[in-house]
Amino acid sequence: MLQKRVDANDPEATFFLGSQYFYGRYGVKKDVKRATELLTQAAELGSIDAHFELGNRFYYDEGVQDETKAVRHWEKAAMQGHAEARFKLGCLEGAKRNFPRAIRHCLISAKMGNDSSLEMMKRFFQEGFATKQQYAEALEGYQGSLQEMKSPERDEARAALRLIPADQR
Repeated sequence: MLQKRVDANDPEATFFLGSQYFYGRYGVKKDVKRATELLTQAAELGSIDAHFELGNRFYYDEGVQDETKAVRHWEKAAMQGHAEARFKLGCLEGAKRNFPRAIRHCLISAKMGNDSSLEMMKRFFQEGFATKQQYAEALEGYQGSLQEMKSPERDEARAALRLIPADQR
């Protein structure tokens, strides 16, 4: 069934299969080249998660490191609402000491409920790079996003997800 969805150009099915090839899970033999092909196809079909993963592959993986490509994929994911991609961009800008851009990325991501971005905003404030107002805005936005995401169904899903080992998610 999954292959049928991939053949029908379903971006999320293609992303899922690419992820399985990358990690060698669910009976799929690890094949990084095939994984990259599928993730690229999924990104071209519009999967923001595929853009995020390709960014990670191009930034972190040995032998294929290409920061320009990583940033391009993270930017595409961030522009479509991927909070973790936005955080990664904030980290890169912070490392380059471009604090206004780093703060802007982390502020947006914190407002989307990203824990790491909120922590980064706290550090920026403590180190004097962000204002008290910016940190307060991040904290308020973060808390608001958490309230928006609360429901008994989501709590139940989170509890069920914790039962699955991290390397099998």
